[in-house]
Amino acid sequence: MEKIELEERIIEVLRTVYDPEIPVNIYDLGLIYRIELNDELTELSVDMTLTAPNCPAADFIMEDVRQKLETIQGLQKVDVNLVFEPEWTKEMMSEEARVELGFD
Repeated sequence: MEKIELEERIIEVLRTVYDPEIPVNIYDLGLIYRIELNDELTELSVDMTLTAPNCPAADFIMEDVRQKLETIQGLQKVDVNLVFEPEWTKEMMSEEARVELGFD
């Protein structure tokens, strides 16, 4: 699989992960800050945040992300890092997500 195809697959998978309290996927919410693959395309590192640092579903969401990304063919290692810089704001959401949640 080429890098572009793999990145598209990663995004497709991330769009299947939802915060149980919000009806929009974490990718369109703007919670994914970084997607990085090694040169061999076998190791993936993802930086993500939460809508709030004290999110009660944090462990569930992180585990869901990790488990789903590990199903992608060719990936041998997946690291999911929780970061809070920069702080998430609703401006980070896609236009579709803002419309879905009534922010536009």
